[in-house]
Amino acid sequence: MRPALTIAGLLAAALLVSCAHRPSLAPQPLAEADAAVERFIAQGQLPGAAVWIERVGHGSHHRAYGQRAVEPAPEPLDEATVFDAASLTKPVVTATLVQLLRERGQLDLEAPLQRYLPGCGGADKAGITLRLLLTHSSGLPSGLPRNGAGDWAGKDDALRIACDLLLAAAPGTQFRYSDVNYILLGLIVERTSGVALERLAEQALFQPLGMKDSGYLPLRRMDVSRVAPTEKLPDGQVLRGEVHDPTARKMGGVAGHAGLFTTTADLARFARMLLAGGVGEDGRRLLSEQSVALLTTPQSPPGLAEQRGMGWDIASPYARPLGSLYPPTSFGHTGFTGCAFWLDPTSRSFFVLLSNRVHPTAGTNVLPLYGELGTLAARAAGL
Repeated sequence: MRPALTIAGLLAAALLVSCAHRPSLAPQPLAEADAAVERFIAQGQLPGAAVWIERVGHGSHHRAYGQRAVEPAPEPLDEATVFDAASLTKPVVTATLVQLLRERGQLDLEAPLQRYLPGCGGADKAGITLRLLLTHSSGLPSGLPRNGAGDWAGKDDALRIACDLLLAAAPGTQFRYSDVNYILLGLIVERTSGVALERLAEQALFQPLGMKDSGYLPLRRMDVSRVAPTEKLPDGQVLRGEVHDPTARKMGGVAGHAGLFTTTADLARFARMLLAGGVGEDGRRLLSEQSVALLTTPQSPPGLAEQRGMGWDIASPYARPLGSLYPPTSFGHTGFTGCAFWLDPTSRSFFVLLSNRVHPTAGTNVLPLYGELGTLAARAAGL
């Protein structure tokens, strides 16, 4: 028995030495990140927020700040708060599901839009492929018209209006960030899979990854008190558990461009999967390495200065969370409600900011905070 004990002791000592030499997140940038969020709250740019900063295998820092709600009554914010993630829906849900269907042989990314949505537009849209939709280079305008489309509701009306839109540029010739691209992709995912978008996201994405608080239509799954409210509408109603994006709201709360509600802890799980090349924390593969590469490395048409993966931003005017230190191989996205998510595969680090900066009214500006947190998160990871 004595040799076995000696060997066990040596192994334990080696493990302790290994852990002792494994660098953790740098504390000073984390303290500065906390101060930055609190400063923006004090300036009235947002009522509260939740932040998660992590370098996988080296530790994480996560906190909640400020108030979950200020109207009709103040409520403290905690880390279990569920936020309307707005356009984070695009890369986290829709683009991921597109890749899962590609892996199943149900979608061809180079195929024309009209293969999957027959009758969507005429010859002007014949050159739009799924790749161009995913990289915001389809030539479609940025959103469905707020006025002039009549009183409409539902996905069929949204499809009709989107397909009738005039192109703002020839397909593949210009970058234009567009909700319409992902509205169409969400409809393609539903029609191709034969499963409602919210159910497919739950079955194929959230459940396998253990993202227990994520999904569309949160009030079907949880008490309204857990959800951060967003804007106060002209009629006095405060949106809470109902999607903030007006187009997604008209579509029933489920759309390819908006509608995801989630937490920082759930998005941290998603980040670890991407940084592990598509493998979840339980060791099961969710995405192939090819899918991860298509999502997160440049896939835009040649000649465009703006670079996007098939879902994630890499280098565009919207890449504020990149900060000043993350390398050009990093990627991420933002959301109108005050959300930012940026990941770096080189250091296997990331940060998540979720907030409801549009509560109780829109008009605030947290874009500088995105860049500040990106730089601080990179510093904390040792970049």
